[in-house]
Order: sequence, then structure tokens, then C-alpha cells
Amino acid sequence: MTRLVLGRLLRVVITLTAVVLITFLLTTVAYNDPARLIAPDNATEETLASIRATFGLDQPWWVQLWRYAVVGPPIQGVATGLLNVPPSLGYSYVSQRPVTDLILEKLPATASLALGAFVLWMLVAVVLGVLAARRPGGPLDRITSVIAYTTLSVPVFVVAVLLIFVLYFQLSLAGIHLFPSGGYVPFSESPGEWARHLILPWTALVLVQFGPFQRIVRSSVLEVTGKDYIRTATAKGLGPGRVYFDHALSGAANPILTLGGIELASLMGGAIVTEQIFGIDGIGRLAVRAASTGDAPVVIGVTLVGAVFFVLITTLVDLVTHARGGR
Repeated sequence: MTRLVLGRLLRVVITLTAVVLITFLLTTVAYNDPARLIAPDNATEETLASIRATFGLDQPWWVQLWRYAVVGPPIQGVATGLLNVPPSLGYSYVSQRPVTDLILEKLPATASLALGAFVLWMLVAVVLGVLAARRPGGPLDRITSVIAYTTLSVPVFVVAVLLIFVLYFQLSLAGIHLFPSGGYVPFSESPGEWARHLILPWTALVLVQFGPFQRIVRSSVLEVTGKDYIRTATAKGLGPGRVYFDHALSGAANPILTLGGIELASLMGGAIVTEQIFGIDGIGRLAVRAASTGDAPVVIGVTLVGAVFFVLITTLVDLVTHARGGR
């Protein structure tokens, strides 16, 4: 087990190093003169040259990379940030603020969206998947199959726009104001408004995501229903609920955990489309603004944080499934 953990940690370090290198090179090519973002509109060439010298933008790309990744290591910054040590993800060219502060400000909104939707769609997928597996080919199995493939075929932005049109616009015209059109209210400010503002985004993600999970739960449970321990549990007189939701689901959990971990990690990196449509000021919207304005340090920082979430969550899931006896 120790060898496995060390191997996974080495993979994490290699992955994050590759992310920093690739993202830095791409932003260097895409945004070739960040000094113009920092300088005022009427800046002279002397002012631009001074800014380039101050930020090291007049140096070759490998020198800039060394200063960014080694002199101020972003990976170390993410880790030491947990210990209240000022992290080193650089400064935004546009807002002139530490990138870490910008990301931490947006993280609660993205985490609320991702974790809430994840819990809801996993709950729906597990319940419907197990019930469908109990009677394959039955009415519930057919209905959930149609719903799953339909929602899987529809992009999330279409579902989001339809939800806003029906549950916000049409209800508002009828004088019923159940849901806001968008925005985000912190949980600490008002738990009720926090949930109210996130219901529609959660619903959009649940409708799009639960389909593949439901089919995986169904197929995984069906695979283990013929196992000896399932027949033994049935022979002991256990009810269908215990047999399927306890024994069968436990035996089929590894593929569900693996896919769930990947989807959660992706959402924690920023649900860009969902945040844009519903006006949630999270990491996804921060990434879009940074990319559109050429704010390279923010682009690199957001990409790195998303990669950290992805590799850590998927590594944790990998270790859990291995401990359960699966690879």
C-alpha cells in the first residue's frame, strides 16, 4: 500500500508540473505583451518598457518560467496556503491583486454548486439505478433509460436556458416568484437564499449528469446480482432493499466512485457554462474573464487549482477503490 501511495504522489507531482509548464507556454504565446494590460491607456513606450522590466516580462520565456515556478513555486503555494502561509500564484495583471485571493473569493460559490449538484445527482442515480436493476426491462427501467439517454444528449446550456425560461421567466409573468434568475448568496449570509439561488443550477447539472451514472449503477448492480454472496443474502431471507441497496450496491461501488470522482473534480475546477448562464461568480467565470482579458497569471492559477482538485480527488478515489479490492 505504501508503494502505491508513493507512486500516486509521484504521479501527482509530475502531472502538476506538466500543467504548469504547458499552461505557461500557451499563455506566453497567446498573450505576448501583458505590459499593455498593466499600463494605463495613454502609456508611453518608456512606461511599457519599465513595466516589462519590473515584472520580468522582457526576459526569455524560460527565465520567466523559472521565476514563476521555482522562485515563487505555485504548487508550494497551494499546499502552504492550507497552513496560512502566503501562497505564490502571482498577481493579476488586470486587478493588481494576488491570484490566490481572487481564487479563494470565488471558491465558495463553485464548491457550493459542485458539491450540492454532486450529492443530488448521485442520490438520484443510485436510487433509480438500483431500482431499475431489480427489474431489468420493466417499466421503471424503460422510463429511466429514455430519460437518461435524452438528458445525456442535451447540452447543459440548453437545459439551463430552458429551466430559466420555464421556472423563472414564465412563472414570473404569472406573478409567481419561486426562483431567482441567477446570482449567488453566501451560505453564511442566508442559508435559505443560498439554496434558493442554487436550485436551478443544481437541477440543470443533475438532469445532465444523472443519466450516465444511473446506467452505470444499473449495469454494475446487474453484474453482481449473480454472485454467490448475493444468492446467500437472498437465501437468508433478507428483503430486496437490503440485498440490492446494501450488498449488491456495495459490490458495484468501484466504477461508480471512479466516475463520480472524475465528475466532481471537473466541477470543482469550475463549471464554466453553468456559472456563466446562471450568473454565479465562481472560478469558472473568473477563468473566462481572465482568458478574455489576457490576464495570464489568473489563467495559470485557475488552471493549476483545477488540476490540483482533479489529481487529488481522482487519486483519493483510486486509493479507496484499491483498498476495496478494485483497480
